[in-house]
Amino acid sequence: MDVRKVAKLAHLEITDEEVAIYTPQMANIVKYIEQLNELDTENIEPMLGGLTDEGKATRTIREDSVIPSFTQDEALAEAPSPVAGHFQVPKVL
Repeated sequence: MDVRKVAKLAHLEITDEEVAIYTPQMANIVKYIEQLNELDTENIEPMLGGLTDEGKATRTIREDSVIPSFTQDEALAEAPSPVAGHFQVPKVL
């Protein structure tokens, strides 16, 4: 993958010197990732999560249930400058 293309997708401006630095680094990363294609996963069962708690698999899927949440006034109570019932945030362009 082209370093300039990745930089553009990430909205980054990079110099020619940076391209020269990052090109071999990216090539090494891609080469490392491609090694995963060489693994034999034929007899490996798919799994969700993978974290364990005291030797037992953790439950990664739970029932979707309605729980109490903040009211709009409660949520805005600690906001530094709420405006018309909303959080005010800096403009990002």
